[in-house]
Amino acid sequence: MTVETSVKTYQNYINGEWMSASSEGTLKSISPANKNEIIGYFQSSSKEDVDCAVQSAKEAKKTWRKLSGTDRGNYLYKAADLLESRVDEIAETMTREMGKTLPEAKGETMRGVAILRYYAGEGMRSVGDVIPASDSEAFMYTTRVPVGVVGVITPWNFPVAIPIWKMAPALIYGNTVVLKPAQETAITTTKIVECFHEAGFPQGVVNLVNGRGSVVGQSLINHPSINALTFTGSNTIGKQVAEGALARGAKYQLEMGGKNPIIIANDADVDFAVEATISGGLRSTGQKCTATSRVIVQAGIYEKFKAKLIEEVKKIKVGNGLNSDTWMGPCVSEGQLNTVLSYIEKGKQEGAVLLHGGKRAEGLEDGFYVEPTIFENVQSKMTIGQEEIFGPVLALIKVETLEEAFHLANDSEFGLSASIYTQNIGSMMDFIDEVEAGLVRVNAETAGVELQAPFGGMKNSSSHSREQGQAAKEFFTSTKTVFIKR
Repeated sequence: MTVETSVKTYQNYINGEWMSASSEGTLKSISPANKNEIIGYFQSSSKEDVDCAVQSAKEAKKTWRKLSGTDRGNYLYKAADLLESRVDEIAETMTREMGKTLPEAKGETMRGVAILRYYAGEGMRSVGDVIPASDSEAFMYTTRVPVGVVGVITPWNFPVAIPIWKMAPALIYGNTVVLKPAQETAITTTKIVECFHEAGFPQGVVNLVNGRGSVVGQSLINHPSINALTFTGSNTIGKQVAEGALARGAKYQLEMGGKNPIIIANDADVDFAVEATISGGLRSTGQKCTATSRVIVQAGIYEKFKAKLIEEVKKIKVGNGLNSDTWMGPCVSEGQLNTVLSYIEKGKQEGAVLLHGGKRAEGLEDGFYVEPTIFENVQSKMTIGQEEIFGPVLALIKVETLEEAFHLANDSEFGLSASIYTQNIGSMMDFIDEVEAGLVRVNAETAGVELQAPFGGMKNSSSHSREQGQAAKEFFTSTKTVFIKR
């Protein structure tokens, strides 16, 4: 029986107003913990709705960019306060809508608060330099100017943090935005935009258009008045974003897949390394672009590490993320569950040895639950050794030397994050120097990202730009050089 308790229909947000899609159609959001529970309805928008939102952002950009950085920052501070006041409500919505456990959802929401406050402060920072001119009677300097209207396309796995870490820098540097969130978490993201609305942002500065990616996302990619596109998601869609933006000369930024390795050296602290492997690979049900996927272990410590890993993974409680005893929730959707199960079957077919898990969690058939899964005897060229699974699957690979470990860590089309556990300073430095990843961590899990530091990948993990921290201004602004002759 379908549960529809207090179900609400959420509207788009365009030009400072909440409105239904022009088609008047809606889509439903269901709980991954219980496929019979409807969380709410959201708009199934059309190209016309995107056109309206983009036009609104275009009309607002001149007035918004003329505000001082301090004034723009004050709006972000207000939005942060409002988001913080609703942390419990928004975190619970996130857990119900995409399955992340409630403590993780609260942590993510508070991270969104911190990001807003960080970028609010950026409004007071320098945006240029004075450069000596060759002419003694001239004054020369640089400044930064906004790129214009930014299309923001975000995924479901971090429905608060990722939209905010894109929108906050875009806004503080004087741009206006049109946000298209993932369908799976449309309601959670809409509640973020409610905070921007209540903060009093001027009409047209922030716009939200929900709906199908094939319609709304594609319309943003192709729209002639979108000056820049920032995207996080799959490599397949990322390439479409890049091709569409390049075809019309728009700026674009992509953060895509990862096949992130953790290297366990012979001298590693096994307990800490196991803890990091489990946390990095299985929290959020492995649905992180920086999640640990390949576990490369030196032979001298392999059996001890494997035994401890299996022992600890067996303790994991799978269930509804709203329950306090749940460590790992469901996959976000039935489609994602089936994708994970198909990779598990592929691993078995290609000769990897299943050590633990490997099937749907028993007794939880109404949700999209899969057991935490461990394979060994994984070869690098196997499908589960190369392709991003985006689920709670760990692939153990045994090596003799660290040189072999570094080689295997780099044997991937991706280069997002990587980590090593070792006590040897030389091994640490060799790892940092040799591993091809945008984020490298020593004696820490692969899945840690700091809001004040640049984030992005190498190879096919990104478009080689960086998000977060002060590096964000490189994408959301252009440099203008000014020469003044007396």
